[in-house]
Amino acid sequence: MNDRIARLLPRPSAWFYGIVSAFIALNSWLLTQEFFILPLIPVVVLILFAALVSLDKLVYFILFFTPFSLTVEFSEFAALTLPTEPLLFGVMLVFLFKLLFEGGFDRRITRHPVTIAIVLMLIWMILTSLTSTMPLVSIKFTIARLWFVVSFYFVASQVFRKKENIRFWIWLFTIPLSMVIIYSIIQFFHYNVDKNALYWVMQPFFKDHTIYGAVIAMMLPVMFVFAFDKSYTNESRFTSLIFFGIIFIGIIVSYTRAAWLSIAGAYGIYLIFLLRIQWRVVVAGICVAFGVLFYYQDDIMQKVSSNKQSSSQDLAKHLKSVSNIKNDASNLERINRWKSAVRMFQKKPILGFGPGTYRFQYAPYQRSYELTYVSTNAGTLGNAHSEYLGPLAESGLIGSLCYIMIVVLTVITGRRVYITAKSQEVKFLAIGILVGLSTYFLHSFLNNFLDQDKASAPFWSMIAMLVALDVYHNNPEEKAAEAETPAKEISESGT
Repeated sequence: MNDRIARLLPRPSAWFYGIVSAFIALNSWLLTQEFFILPLIPVVVLILFAALVSLDKLVYFILFFTPFSLTVEFSEFAALTLPTEPLLFGVMLVFLFKLLFEGGFDRRITRHPVTIAIVLMLIWMILTSLTSTMPLVSIKFTIARLWFVVSFYFVASQVFRKKENIRFWIWLFTIPLSMVIIYSIIQFFHYNVDKNALYWVMQPFFKDHTIYGAVIAMMLPVMFVFAFDKSYTNESRFTSLIFFGIIFIGIIVSYTRAAWLSIAGAYGIYLIFLLRIQWRVVVAGICVAFGVLFYYQDDIMQKVSSNKQSSSQDLAKHLKSVSNIKNDASNLERINRWKSAVRMFQKKPILGFGPGTYRFQYAPYQRSYELTYVSTNAGTLGNAHSEYLGPLAESGLIGSLCYIMIVVLTVITGRRVYITAKSQEVKFLAIGILVGLSTYFLHSFLNNFLDQDKASAPFWSMIAMLVALDVYHNNPEEKAAEAETPAKEISESGT
C-alpha cells in the first residue's frame, strides 16, 4: 500500500532539493550573524495560505489565542505580540487583496453610519500619520489599528451574517479569558492574598491589572444576559451563569477601580434601556448634572481635596480612593497626563502630533508642580490614559470627534436594535453586547487600551455584532437575505 501511494505522489525535482538546501545554508549563515527574520518567511507563507483558503477560520484562531498572547519587547519602545499580531497582519493583507481584486463587500455594512465613522477615523489617522512629528511611529501605530479593525470589525461583520456565530464568537473569547482569570485567582491565593500581588498576578498574559479589569468587565454583562435569556436551553444558561461567576470574581480580584466604576455606570445605562427612558430626558438630566457640578464646583473641590484615602486592601476604602486627588499618586499622575494632552492639543489643534506619538512627546508639556513620584519623561507607564484625550493630542480635534462619533453611533444602533427587535434572542443579545461595550466607553475616560489586541478584539467585535444585528437580523426581509448566504460562501470569499 505504501509503495502504491509513493508512486502516486509527485517526486521532488532537483529544483526543490536545490531551493531547500540553499534556504538551509542561507538561514544557517544568517543565524550566525544574529539575523532571525528569514525563518519566519515559511510561517508567513503558511499564514497567507490559510487566510486565502479560510479567512474566517484564521480569525477564529486569532480570537481564541488573544487572551493567551504574549508581548515580546525588543527595546524600550518596540514590541510584538505573539502569535496574534503577525496573524492579524496577514489577515489584513489578504482582506485588502481580496477587496482590491474581487470587491463585493456588502454595501449594507459599508453604508452603515458606524462603518462610515470608523472609516473616517482610519482616513484621518492615515492623514495625520503623514503630517506626524514622528512619521514612522505613527505609520506603525496606524497599521496596527488597521489590522485590528479589518479582522475584528470588517471580517467579523461578515461572519456574523449567521446569528449563531455571534454567540460562538463570544464563547471563543470568553473561555480562554476565563482560564486566564482562574490562573490569576490561583496566583493571588498562592501569594497569601497579598494586596500587592493583585497588580501583577495576571502576568504574563496581561500587562497589568488595569487592562485586565477593562477587558473582563466587557464580558460580564454578556454572560449575565446569556444566563437569564429563556430562549436558550437550561444547560446553556447554567453554563453561562458559571462563567458569569468566574468573571465576577475576576472583576473583584482585578482590584481595578475604573473597572468597578464602569460596571456601575453601565448598569445605569441598562436601567435607562430597561425603563425605556426617552433620550431627551437622559440628555436633560446630564445637562442638569453638569450644571449642578459647575454651580457647586468650589464645594465639591473642597470636599474632594479633603479626601486622603489611598489605595487599600479594604474594597470600600479602595473605591473611596477614586476621588482622592490630594495624595493618591495614580489619580494625580492620570490628571498630569490629561493636562499634558490638553496642552499638546492647544499646541497642534488641527493635525496633532501624530498617532501613537503621545508617549514620546508629552514630557515637555508636563509641569513640575503636577509631577508625582511615578511621573516619567520617558512615557514608559502608559499613554494619555483616555481614549478621548489621547486622539485629541495625537490627531487633533477631528481625531477625538471620530472616536466620540463611533461611541454615539454604536449606542444609537444598539438602542434601535433593542427597541425594535422582534426576536427575544436578538433583543437580549443587543442589550448584553451594548452594556458590555458601555463599560469600555466609560472606562475609556480613564484609560486607553485600543492599541493592544486584548482590548481591541472584544471592542471592535462587539461593535460589529451590533451592526450585524441591525443589518442582518432585525428585519424579516434581511433574514431572508441571510439565509441565502451560506457560511461556506463567507469562508471562501474571506469577506
